[in-house]
Formats: sequence, structure tokens, C-alpha cells
Amino acid sequence: MRQLLKYLRPYKKESVLAPLFKLLEATLELFVPLVMTAIIDRGIADKDDSYILWMGVVLFGLAAVGMTVSITAQYFAARAAVGFANDVKHAMFVHITKLSSKSVDRIGSSTLINRMTNDINQVSSGVNLFLRLFLRSPFIVLGAMVMAFTIDIKAAFIFVGVIPVLALIVGGCLYLTIPLYKNVQEQLDRVLSRTRENLTGVRVLRAFRRREAEKECFDRETGVLYERQSRVGRIAAWMNPLTLLVVNLAILLLIYVAGVRVEIGDLTQGQVVALVNYMSQILVELVKLANLILNINRALACANRIQEVFDLPEDGADAAEEVRRPEDGTDAAEEVRRPEDAGEQGGIVCRNLHFTYPEASEEVLEGISFSVEEGETLGIIGGTGAGKSTILALLLKFYEGERGELSVLGRRMAEWGRKEIRDRIGFVPQKSVLFAGTIRENMLIGRADASDEEITKALKTAQAEEFVVQKGGLDALVSASGANFSGGQRQRLCIARALLRNPRILLLDDSFSALDVATEAKLRTGLSEYFSGTRTTMVIVSQRIASVRQADRILVMDDGVMAGYGTHEELLAGCEVYREIHRIGGGS
Repeated sequence: MRQLLKYLRPYKKESVLAPLFKLLEATLELFVPLVMTAIIDRGIADKDDSYILWMGVVLFGLAAVGMTVSITAQYFAARAAVGFANDVKHAMFVHITKLSSKSVDRIGSSTLINRMTNDINQVSSGVNLFLRLFLRSPFIVLGAMVMAFTIDIKAAFIFVGVIPVLALIVGGCLYLTIPLYKNVQEQLDRVLSRTRENLTGVRVLRAFRRREAEKECFDRETGVLYERQSRVGRIAAWMNPLTLLVVNLAILLLIYVAGVRVEIGDLTQGQVVALVNYMSQILVELVKLANLILNINRALACANRIQEVFDLPEDGADAAEEVRRPEDGTDAAEEVRRPEDAGEQGGIVCRNLHFTYPEASEEVLEGISFSVEEGETLGIIGGTGAGKSTILALLLKFYEGERGELSVLGRRMAEWGRKEIRDRIGFVPQKSVLFAGTIRENMLIGRADASDEEITKALKTAQAEEFVVQKGGLDALVSASGANFSGGQRQRLCIARALLRNPRILLLDDSFSALDVATEAKLRTGLSEYFSGTRTTMVIVSQRIASVRQADRILVMDDGVMAGYGTHEELLAGCEVYREIHRIGGGS
């Protein structure tokens, strides 16, 4: 939580004024029993109606001022808490977008969503309660005890005995419940993860008739969450009745002791009422204080989870980017958008590359070596799980190779900044990703300053112009995840988006899988024409030989190792794995 307090600094004024106004409200409350004492002992006892009326006006004034002060305190506390939560959410979102793939894989996307929403809301609630009660409640408890001593010392010793007992009850409940809140949040992560999987994979579940089985799994997970929350609730539920019991017993004892002292003339009836009111105030404030401590500890548990996300390493600017920052004050981003001006030459060279995913026990890539000159095309083919997409992930610097050498455009990958290399790459992922908005907005993700003519040219090359026109042109709406387009249409839109970058390297990760043979052939021809005469290097990952047979070089992968490397004819002659793929695919 301490690291997150920096996001509360812009709200220093609100953070100071909120508790100060609450202190003022508490001070006014402490005077109310004294006014009641005066009404009883003087107004009622002397039958002085004008004095009673005057004291009533004083009570009304105290209530009006107290309400105004309380509303003001609530406003400042809410402003600070909401502003704090907003700043933390913004900073956390920015940080998440910069996280390395290794970090995202380790913590999980569902957990990140939970921590960015539920956990931040819990912390915001804790900040709000803290600003309103952390001074008020202790002040009233101690103030009520002090005021009791000003009325009668002997009766006030009952307060001295009751407060430690109440503190013991509250402390015991907190000691038992605080460790359980972390378990509740962890189980909530699992429930959200299960929910996310079910929602994203709902079509698969329906196709395989797994809905009932998933309902049972979901019921089990929510049942565990219910049990953990119930366990915390059962323990916390004892706090209020126990504190009420102790305070009411103390009030009975107070009335008994005070009654005796009234009989002998040491106390007045108004003073007894004041003592009872002070005891009631202590009860109310201790309950508030206990709830505050519970919420604060829940907020602290959530704050620690939030801080764990901030502690994850970013996939952001590294040393290579800092070294290459222009000295003339121009924007580095503008420079990397013009790779032709940098005089970079070369294609892709890989020598004896090894890689293992985080938390994995075996290498995914073992001794991979290949090279492709600039302007050429490299095809990568192999079965599912062979390591094809992993090679593209390393080229995009999502991960770092462990051993071996990987060079791009004449520089070792270690020398490239992540932003630098990605600004030179056009990437079409295995799963086509579109965003809610219009077709034009989705295309401009590829290059923000692209004109409509350039977008139309890219769509035409990607064989997407026809259905875009049918949908209504570039202003046609795209629903979330592109659900209003077919799989093949989404793939072609993603290819067009990558083409708009005018990349030095184009990575196509199984990007023709949803296309029919005729459309794929037209698309390959269009790509050849689009990059004709340029220095763009293409890497095409596929499971179909038809997609890679025209490539200048083909890399055959089999369970993380190289099974062959060469042209289509060379591999047919000398690579058994390639021949088997060719035979099973019927040459396509």
C-alpha cells in the first residue's frame, strides 16, 4: 500500500480536509450529552420552558452544523478516494499494456482484470473509510472517556474497564479474519478465470455439449468461494453482538452505580443520562472502528495484489532504445517509422537458437538455424506444437532466446529495442484480432496516418475490398472481436492492416488457414505484386504446403527441432517429414 500512496499526492488537500472536518463533527457530537444534561437538570427540574426551548435551539444548531460538516467531509473523502482509484487504474492499465509476455503468462489475464477492477475498488473503499473514520472514531472513544471523567470519576472507571474488553473482542475478530481475506481474493481469481474461459469458449462448449460439465465446475468453484466468504462472515458476525453485549452490560452497571450515587446526591439525573450517552457513543464508534479495520485490512490485501502487478517487469524501453534516441530533439518514434532512411540492410539470420517458455520443463526450440535474405520469403511448416509461432514470437521480441544467435536487418536481436524492432514489422497473429469500431479505425491501427487510398490498396491486395464495399465501405461497423465477420474475412482484414505499415519484415502466422484455395492463391499473388521491388522480407507460417511452396526457403519444424531446410524441390527429395506433409495434404 505504501508504494500506491504516491497516487494520493494530487489529493493532499482533500486528504487533510476530510479527517479535519470529521474531527469537527466528532467534537460537536461530544457536546450533545452536555446540552441534554443541562436540559434535564436545569430546564426540566426548574420547569423553565424558555431555557428548554433555548437548549433545543442549541441542539438543532449543533445538528445542522454537524450535518453540514459531515457532508463536507464526505465530499472531500469521496473526491480523494475516487481520484486515487482513477489514477491507479490508469497507471495500472498503462503498465499492463507494457508487460512482457513472460509476465502476462505468469500472472494470467483474468487475474489482471480482477486486480484492475475489484481490487482497486476495494482499495478505493478502504481509502474513503480511512479518511472519514481513522481520526473520528478514536477521538470520540477517548473523548467520551475524558468527558465521563469530567462528570464523575468513579463512574468513569467503568469506561476504563470496558474499553480494553471491547478492544480485545475487536482485535480477536480481526486476527482471525484478516488471513482469510487473501484466500477469498485468490478464489475469486479462480472463479473469474473459469468465467472468462467459459465466455470466450462458449461455442466450443456448445459444440462438444460440455455446458453441463462446465456448470458443475463453475458451481464447485463458486461453492468454494461461498464457503470461504461465509467462514469470514461467520467470524466477523460475532463482533457486533459481543460488543453490544459488553456495552449493554456496562450500561446496566453504569446505571446501577450512578443510581446509587443519585440517591445519595453525588450525581444528577442529567449526568447519568450523559454518561449513558457517552457509553453508547463509544459502542457505535468501536463498531465503526472495527469495520474500518476490517475494510482497511481487506484493502491492504488488495493493495498488495495490485503492487504485485506494478512489480512485474515491463516490456518497455530498454537500453538499446535509449542509446539510439535522437540528439536533435526529434521524436524517436518518427525516426523508426522511416526504416529506409536508416540504411539497414539484411534479412533474418538464426544460428543454433534455443528457447524454453517460462515455467516449462523442456525446450520448445532446440538448435534452430536458418537464414533468409532481405526481399526473400521464408516459409515455416510443421505440425501443431512444432514451435513455428514461437520463432515469430522471438522475432517480435516477445521473448528472448536463451542460447544461440538471432539477427534481424543486420543487427543482433539483443541490440534492438523492442519498440524499434516492432516498428519495422508487420504481424498477422494466428488468431485474427479486430476491435469494436469501424473498418477504417481498425485499419489505422496499422498506421495512424494512412490515407483512404492506401487503406483501399491494402484491402485490395488482401482480397478484402469486395466484402468491405458490400458491408458499406470503410465506415462499416465492426462489432467486438469482429464477430460480424467470418473467419476468412477477419484474416484478410488483419493482413491488410499489417500491409499498411509498409514493413521491412512481414510475419504471417498461419494467416491463410480460413481461406479457400482460390482466395489464398489470389492473396499470395497480390502480396508478391505489393512487395515487388521492395526490400520487405516475408515469413509465412503454415501447416499447408500450398502456402509455402513458392517461398525462397522453407524451414520444416518437428517437435521443436529442424527436420529440414531448403527449397520445395530440395525438401521433397531429402526431408521425410516434408514428404509426409506433402503426401497427407495431397500436394496442397
